[in-house]
Amino acid sequence: MAQARRRAALMAAMQPGAVAVLTSAPELVRNNDNDYPYRHDSALFYLTAFAEPDSALVLVAPGPAGPGQAILFCRAKNSARELWDGFRHGPDQARSTFGVDAAFPIDELDEEMARLLADAPAIYYALGSSSALDGHVKTWLHRVRQRGRSGVRAPTVACDVLHLIDAMRVIKDDGEQDTLRRAAAIAALAHCRAMAATRPGMAEYAIEAELLYEFRRHGAQALAYTPIVAAGANTCVLHYSANNGPVRDGDLVLIDAGCELDGYASDISRTYPANGRFSAPQAALYELVLAAQMAALDAVQPGRPYGAIHTAAVAVLAQGMLDLGLLSRERHGSLEDVLANQSYLQFYMHGTGHWLGMDVHDVGSYRDSALPDKPWRALQAGMVLTVEPGIYVRPAAGVPEQYWQLGIRIEDDVLVTPDGHAILSDGVPKSRAAIERLMAGAP
Repeated sequence: MAQARRRAALMAAMQPGAVAVLTSAPELVRNNDNDYPYRHDSALFYLTAFAEPDSALVLVAPGPAGPGQAILFCRAKNSARELWDGFRHGPDQARSTFGVDAAFPIDELDEEMARLLADAPAIYYALGSSSALDGHVKTWLHRVRQRGRSGVRAPTVACDVLHLIDAMRVIKDDGEQDTLRRAAAIAALAHCRAMAATRPGMAEYAIEAELLYEFRRHGAQALAYTPIVAAGANTCVLHYSANNGPVRDGDLVLIDAGCELDGYASDISRTYPANGRFSAPQAALYELVLAAQMAALDAVQPGRPYGAIHTAAVAVLAQGMLDLGLLSRERHGSLEDVLANQSYLQFYMHGTGHWLGMDVHDVGSYRDSALPDKPWRALQAGMVLTVEPGIYVRPAAGVPEQYWQLGIRIEDDVLVTPDGHAILSDGVPKSRAAIERLMAGAP
């Protein structure tokens, strides 16, 4: 069981005899007696596959007092509440289903933690992430310290458990890779459906509806994030989310959308012409961004530094900005000058990707903090990331008007493999010819 292996690995990284605690995400009230859809805490889910609210996992690392132990705390069985809110595992069924050593009702967490922390050398938890959890830890430690006259000692060290878990989550195992591949495949179907359905005169939200239908139709449980469906000038708003504007003839449409499947996210962006045919200025910018993505993808190789991906994309984009006249050589100089002065930031102001996993912007360091100069960490097989260069041209003096209000982003989900990379989201066309064929209804 993958979760059991992860728990064992985490306990092995802890101080012998130390105690770790992870708690579930809170339920959030939307209004009156309606809650927002519940989304589990990623770290807790990673170690248990348990997705109910009001739960906690406690790990006792192997030490002088005995072997390691995994204890799950969850809501007690309650037939009245299950009638209203749905099934609960309850402690007994949770113990057998999720392979933990013991399980208790969540109401017993305070009592059990005060017992487990007695003489433990350290406590591991998500430091500073929740004032409620900080308060619980303070209470637990106080209860242990009250027993000091009998020789019981409270932990003298507090460590951030998320630091250890985040490092583990950067490398995806075979099961995680399969789920991410399936999430990307569903998102690819949704992007294709939305692209094929687009016509001038629609509203952005009508295109969004095509995405949502396809996500749910194929079993995705949720959105990975709020979709971006932007047309015309809205394509130049990086985190646009209103999705209520008109789609006009001659507009580009930029969709950035992904789904969540079994706790794992997909994240894909495509840009295409609303009328099915790229204009000459649109084509010129699109080919530039596509070339930048190809260069960035070439840098996704095990052993290469993560930062090489962005460096490769920027070099292509900056040269293209000079070639197309977005940046003038008279004012901005050579390619080397543009890169040194970061003049390209006028049109490309974000990074070329991020980790992808349980969270759409997944956890884990991008740099090797163990070294003095904190260099970019080397890519390793099993890492999953996005590659997403773009260009966004707002009206400005000296910028050719044919490019105004054109925003383009091309994003794929990419797995680092032992000999290179695999594009998980390759089910969505991205060459101009393939996009135009899809929108024309050609097979």
